Amino acid sequence: QVRLVESGGGLVQAGGSLRLSCAASGSIFSLNAMGWYRQAPGKERELVATISTGGSPNYADSVEGRFTISRDDAKNTVYLQMNSLKPEDTAVYYCKIRATTKPGVLYSYWGQGTQVTVSS
Repeated sequence: QVRLVESGGGLVQAGGSLRLSCAASGSIFSLNAMGWYRQAPGKERELVATISTGGSPNYADSVEGRFTISRDDAKNTVYLQMNSLKPEDTAVYYCKIRATTKPGVLYSYWGQGTQVTVSS
């Protein structure tokens, strides 16, 4: 099994910054793509950013230029640096990691979610 533990959420004023971390543990054979998603009250979960095994990032238009996703495979961890935060960034943020626990069997794993609240 693979377990994901998120940290770094909290309350911040508009214009501020937060850094989210998501560490994977367990019987990981290899890591594949990693990403962050968010879900605001009354809305569907949406993609925020993803990063490939080669380190290529992809961002939602709404966060492009403000958020930076990165990964440290030695620590099985994905990060999301969030700058210039806006009230509309308020949501529960979830990490998602695709990984194998044995060769050729790829699964997606989700974190428990961490609340980010941006006050105006």
